Amino acid sequence: MTPQQLAALHEAAFRTERPWSASEFQDLLQNPFVALFPHPSGFALSRTVAGETELLTLAVDPAQHRKGIGLLLTQNWLNANADRAETAFLEVASDNLAARGLYERLGFGIVATRAGYYARKNAASADALVMRCPLTFGQPPFSTPHPQQSG
Repeated sequence: MTPQQLAALHEAAFRTERPWSASEFQDLLQNPFVALFPHPSGFALSRTVAGETELLTLAVDPAQHRKGIGLLLTQNWLNANADRAETAFLEVASDNLAARGLYERLGFGIVATRAGYYARKNAASADALVMRCPLTFGQPPFSTPHPQQSG
């Protein structure tokens, strides 16, 4: 996926928050610690360094929600880093109940809150929940599901 494609999908997925620009994606993709996990209807972007992996963003085409793509992308990220990280982190908007449920099912727990972190267009900002999941070096934590599973 090109930076322009990533930016367009990010904008479609995050309608109320500021989407990331193609130049922001270009800069991130040049970082040797950043990895892209593409899917025809979405992507995950992570950074892994010093035994920790962070999900920077995950975007799924809104027309493809509830088809297991977010689950697949999250599991791809975690499995790819099982031998390089012992801890996984992410941030999620407190009102994004679908994403929170997905992450909780995968073993993430809330470790901190960032008040008002997500600025919203024409709406009150939302808190960010910082979530953490322990990983086991060398052990893929999840089997990869078929993309049509619900989640």
